[in-house]
Amino acid sequence: MPYAPADAHVSFTLHPDHHPGVLATTSGPTSDAARSHLHDLGFRSTGPDTMVLARIDREEPYYADRAANELARYGFTVDVAPALQEEIDTEWTWADYPMPWCTPEEVRQVSADAQRIHDDIATGRLNIHMYANDGHNTVAVGTYASGVRIHVHLHGENHLRQVAMTYEDETKAVAEFQRLYTVAVHPGPAPLTDLEQSVRRALRSETAPPTRLQLTEAPPAAPTVAGPGEHEQFLNTLFESRQQWAKHRTWSDETTIAVHECLTVRVEFDHEARHRTDVAWTIAEYDGPVGERLWRATITAGTPVPLVHAIIEHLDTPIPADASEPHTPLKEAGWAAASHPARTTWQAPDRSAAFEHLPHATDDRWTVFGGDDTNRPAWSIRFSAGVPQDLLVQLTAAVAEAASPPPSVSRQSPPVPLLPAPPAQPRARHR
Repeated sequence: MPYAPADAHVSFTLHPDHHPGVLATTSGPTSDAARSHLHDLGFRSTGPDTMVLARIDREEPYYADRAANELARYGFTVDVAPALQEEIDTEWTWADYPMPWCTPEEVRQVSADAQRIHDDIATGRLNIHMYANDGHNTVAVGTYASGVRIHVHLHGENHLRQVAMTYEDETKAVAEFQRLYTVAVHPGPAPLTDLEQSVRRALRSETAPPTRLQLTEAPPAAPTVAGPGEHEQFLNTLFESRQQWAKHRTWSDETTIAVHECLTVRVEFDHEARHRTDVAWTIAEYDGPVGERLWRATITAGTPVPLVHAIIEHLDTPIPADASEPHTPLKEAGWAAASHPARTTWQAPDRSAAFEHLPHATDDRWTVFGGDDTNRPAWSIRFSAGVPQDLLVQLTAAVAEAASPPPSVSRQSPPVPLLPAPPAQPRARHR
């Protein structure tokens, strides 16, 4: 029997809210057949004529290109938007990939295996009994419910999640997991990562069937995160307008170093920081031009620019604080405090940001971060012991104003002078 004609048009574009997710729009008499093919290739329906490809391995352009070529071979009319085609043609590499010996094809295979595990958990094929954090990675134990019951230990998150061990007996798998991770064990699946939450939002629709991911508790309000290029623009604007700072690029051109005229404050900016949790800024103050370091701060690439501005402003012109404690501005703004023998955490009313104090820590004694989970922050600013209290007060005041503005005041960032768009970056990119 001859096949029905492939009389349908499929348009592929980048998802407007989930980069680098892909939208597929179908039309024509046989669009149902095209949608069936797209479903087999990983796309999920979000409307009568639209489907979304959203993956935790960030390989949507690669798989969209494969889907477009396959549909074209079947005779469907295929359209690929220029912006998506640029993503397809761009070679991506993972920054600081933990398995540097892998070829690009092997990296993609590891990511594909992680995607399958993610999908199995989301659809309920893999039931997670408990999870833990081993200090560096999230680990879990679970059981595949369908077919031959296999019990597995999982290691890692997102595109790095792997099956570490398999067991034939569930009791043995759970007991071994508890023996390995003892008091760090928590019941049920681990909280969704930021990337998993973003994938869930991209796939969510009224017409799509509910999944395990959609049935979990709604995430906290999303904090403000700096967009691509904002820190670069701020860096240029800041140090070009301040004569008391001397700025230069290192020989590798990956880092900009700025030194204050007092010769005791040094700022480093990493131009290669891509992900919002990569450290973009490192700031340190020293006891004299050649003295020992007094304190150190690190700021990630997703940190809202006004908060970086508040820190630099204080380094330039220190303002004596009228608050008795660093958390005083937060307390006045109605932030809730939670005490623990090892730390105290203040959280914004809308859960968009938090401030944490570890009195016995040396490197990360004070931390301001976006979201409500210090292990998976949207962005973070970390200070070592020795940081001036006046600086902390000025920063917490800026955070309180940004996270909990008065009802009658619109939520705006302090003005930053506008500059022309930054020059185009090389086509080889990092994630």
